[in-house]
Amino acid sequence: MSRIGKKTIPAAGVTLTVSPANEITVKGPKGELKQVVDRDIKVEMVGDEIHVIRPTDQIRHKALHGLYRSLVANMVTGVTTGFQRNLELVGVGYRATVTGQLIDMALGYSHNIILELPKEVKATATAEKGQNPKIFLESIDKQLLGQVASKIRSLRKPEPYKGKGVRYSDEIVRRKAGKSAGK
Repeated sequence: MSRIGKKTIPAAGVTLTVSPANEITVKGPKGELKQVVDRDIKVEMVGDEIHVIRPTDQIRHKALHGLYRSLVANMVTGVTTGFQRNLELVGVGYRATVTGQLIDMALGYSHNIILELPKEVKATATAEKGQNPKIFLESIDKQLLGQVASKIRSLRKPEPYKGKGVRYSDEIVRRKAGKSAGK
């Protein structure tokens, strides 16, 4: 049996509705999220817990069981507490400013990069003296937040020699020795 799929999801303060087309809607204090679930998988709310049930022990059903349990758990966490992703800009002259849903970044190219954020994602940027500029992203949708953070990081990935680039705040960049270290 799926170890992840059989776990119940604590859902105090959350309302769950399942439409006939197997679309799950989770509402909480921070907002509302929707997810379409495979027609074989059943999602029920019993008291303050959500149960994800599969019909058989087929390999396909086992895989979907754990998948949808994780997706629903992330939805519940998102609408109750939300998710955060922090990025750090490492490099001389690298900076970022946030204006509404636009992030304007100077990442060492000849021009600034302006990125428009989806309306579900909120961003703030800080630049303290003596520290690298930071971008803080917040959202209730974990998938969307990860995509946006990955897109920002892909604009200038950390390079292994000097460590310059955009990195997650908890990321460890393995540094390589340069040419002079070989002699």
